[in-house]
Amino acid sequence: MAVSSISTVSHAAWTYPSANTMSPRVEQAAKGRAFEEDTASTDAPKTTSTSEESSGAEAGPKRADGTPMAPEEIQLLDQLKQTDREVRQHEMAHQTVGGAYAGGASYEYEVGPDGKRYAVAGEVPIDYGPVPNDPQATIEKMQTVIAAAMAPADPSPTDYQVAAQARQYLLEAKLEASMQLSEMEQARSNGAAATSSADESAANEQPSEEQAA
Repeated sequence: MAVSSISTVSHAAWTYPSANTMSPRVEQAAKGRAFEEDTASTDAPKTTSTSEESSGAEAGPKRADGTPMAPEEIQLLDQLKQTDREVRQHEMAHQTVGGAYAGGASYEYEVGPDGKRYAVAGEVPIDYGPVPNDPQATIEKMQTVIAAAMAPADPSPTDYQVAAQARQYLLEAKLEASMQLSEMEQARSNGAAATSSADESAANEQPSEEQAA
C-alpha cells in the first residue's frame, strides 16, 4: 500500500507542471522540494514497516529463552497444543463415563519449543473384570465399561479391545443369569407340583378314614 501511494503522489506532481505560473527558477525549486518530499515520503513508510515488523515479532510466541520462534517452531507448538487438548478430552471421557470403575489419568509429555510440557499420549485404568457369583451385577458393570471404553470421539485400538472383552463377559453373565432364572423357575415349578401332589394324596386318604369310622 505504501508503494502505491508514493507512485500516485509522484505522478500527480509531474503531470500538471503547467498549472504553476512561477518562473522557471522557482518552478525548478518547487520541483526540487517536490523531489525531497517524495524522497522523504518514500523513506517514512519503510521505517514504519520495519517498526511494525519488529513489533509483530516481539508479540509472537517465544522460546523458553525469550527469543522469537521460527515459523516451523510456531507450527509445531500449535500441533502440540491441539494434541494436548485432544488427549485430555479423550481420557476425561473415559473417566466421566467409567465412574467408579475408572482410575486416574496418566499422561506422556513432550516439551514444546516454548519450554512447556504438552500431553501427547494418555491412559485411564478401568476395572472390567466380572463380579464373582453375581451375573446381574456383572451385566450392569459390563454395560458401564463398554460405554466408558467407547466414550471418546475417537476410540483407540485398546479401547476397542476392552469393549470387546467386556461384551464377552456381558454375554456370559447374561447366559448365567438366564440359567439361574431357569433353575429358579424349575425349582418353583417342582415345588408347586410337589405341593399339589401332597394335597391330592391327603384328599384321597381322607374319605377312606371317614368310611372306616
